[in-house]
Amino acid sequence: MLTKKAQRLRRSRQTRARIALQGAVRLTVFRSNQHIFASVISADGGKVLASASTAEKEVRDSLGGKGSNVAAAQVVGKRIAEKAKAAGVERVAFDRSGFAYHGRVKALAEAAREAGLQF
Repeated sequence: MLTKKAQRLRRSRQTRARIALQGAVRLTVFRSNQHIFASVISADGGKVLASASTAEKEVRDSLGGKGSNVAAAQVVGKRIAEKAKAAGVERVAFDRSGFAYHGRVKALAEAAREAGLQF
């Protein structure tokens, strides 16, 4: 029987294989108990073009130390969209890394869309 983490990693491999076939720049999300992280990764070579997380000092200060809620995820979504646009990226493929599209992951995705990122 697979562990919870192994199941999530199996789901993430399927998603990443599909995105690799598209050859698209991807917006990856990682959710831990205390923080949420987002990165925009190039299709060729896998270089990180932009990243944002609740572990960044400015974000931590604005949230008052709470990085594990929907409001924090919305802030990160907005920041990653701004940083991606500054790096010249408009369209991305959303890679939820095997996490359910619900709660913090959904909040981050919707905030990034509202800030002008297309996926």
